[in-house]
Amino acid sequence: MTTLKSFIKSKPVLSYYVLTFAITWGGILLVIGGPGGVPGTPEQFETMLPFMILAMLAGPSVAGILLTGLVHGGAGLREFLSRLLKWRVDARWYAVALLTAPLLMTVIPLALSLLFPEFLPGIITKNDKASLLQLSIMAGLGAGIFEEIGWTGFAIPMLRKRYGILATGLIVGFLWGAWHVLVNFWSSGSPSGAISLPLLLHSLFFSVGILPAFRILMVWVYDRTASLLVAMLMHFSLTAGNVLLVPLASGAPLVTWSIVIAAAMWVVVAALVLTNRGQFLRQPLPVQTA
Repeated sequence: MTTLKSFIKSKPVLSYYVLTFAITWGGILLVIGGPGGVPGTPEQFETMLPFMILAMLAGPSVAGILLTGLVHGGAGLREFLSRLLKWRVDARWYAVALLTAPLLMTVIPLALSLLFPEFLPGIITKNDKASLLQLSIMAGLGAGIFEEIGWTGFAIPMLRKRYGILATGLIVGFLWGAWHVLVNFWSSGSPSGAISLPLLLHSLFFSVGILPAFRILMVWVYDRTASLLVAMLMHFSLTAGNVLLVPLASGAPLVTWSIVIAAAMWVVVAALVLTNRGQFLRQPLPVQTA
């Protein structure tokens, strides 16, 4: 036990990710009966989804709290709580956190829909708008609260001791995307049990294209606010926006949507890096709250 604790304290970020992946991927494989259950059919998806959600939410949250206690002790847990309860930040950061993803996911598809109606946001074309709105809020709250306990609550502060905003965002962002890969493969099944390539590509482009870019923006906002609450709200906006605004189209239009939104996210990141180069590339500095 002493040796394990020493390893965790010497490699806290590695330990966090190993535990996070083990809990989530182990839980998913347990639910589906092993690798042979990938991909799943749409019927299996509907039946097993609640258990998948539990495995997804448990990974980063359990690992984040456990590692905070092991590495930082009671003082670390109290500091974590202070960041969670920190809500007095400039209103502009709330605006950035809550509006960035929904605006990109609304404005660009609406522009494309002038030529291609299949790109209209789902909330516009779906008949049962109330149910979709309710689902988006529930999904956003679950992902935003439980995932950020780990990503922003533990991993990002540890990485910011060594890396700048851009590097930290890239590390966490691509691992965040990789963490989704197993569930992406599992949920990409067709009624026959074969992989639906468009659905798989949509999920993968979202994970490796949109998530890393958005995580860089999240690290930037967290760096300026030191508020875990704001990070949770920003994650909420991405997840809820994705549920609410992704077009109901399938096939090539769905894949194209993911590519276009990913490109837009990276354009925003590039613009911020170019205009705030020192802030994004420099080594860690004391957090400035504006």
